[in-house]
Amino acid sequence: MKVYPSEGPEYSQDHIRTIVARLQMARTKGELLRLLIVEIRHYTLFDLQIIGGRLNSEIEKLPSPYREAVRPYFRAQLFDRHHQMLAMERSGPTRQDLNHPFSDAELVAKYWEMVPEGCFAWNDSGERNPYFRNPKNRLFYYLIAAFTMFVLDEPGHPAGMPFPGGFTVEHRSDGYYCLIRDKEKDVFYSICNFCPARQTDDPERAVHRVR
Repeated sequence: MKVYPSEGPEYSQDHIRTIVARLQMARTKGELLRLLIVEIRHYTLFDLQIIGGRLNSEIEKLPSPYREAVRPYFRAQLFDRHHQMLAMERSGPTRQDLNHPFSDAELVAKYWEMVPEGCFAWNDSGERNPYFRNPKNRLFYYLIAAFTMFVLDEPGHPAGMPFPGGFTVEHRSDGYYCLIRDKEKDVFYSICNFCPARQTDDPERAVHRVR
């Protein structure tokens, strides 16, 4: 069993599987929210500073002007959602749909099956998702994505977020669309494979050039 000493023995793959097993017990959005908050509270302010620092480091490697365009979206993807999750806990369940079952329970189940392996799969070259080079921080990424995609039913990457090539995640009147939604199928640990956004092949509507 591989353990990452700098992260503590609790973030071995076996323990991540135990965490995931608890999360798999959720049957409604509200139940998942409560379980996610329990896990998110294990991340200290120092942990969040480390994650933010590594995120900024990865963003700085991106070419300009894409770097400047995508920076606020990457931060919103993680830290705005983290804040939103804790705010929902403090204010209490005000959304009626939190009592509802998942929009796609089978997809949620497949997501949790992926996460323990995904936390130990490294890919430092991807521009779309600046990953964090240890399982504890990668798990944070997956916990936040689960909140966004399965509790809020929103894309893992925020609407308006630009991708290389000038395309964005779109919010249309009938839902969310993404030109690269189905392009990540060979990357088993990509959150794109579990995203509620629909694939679009309409470049005229999807394209948004970064200026």
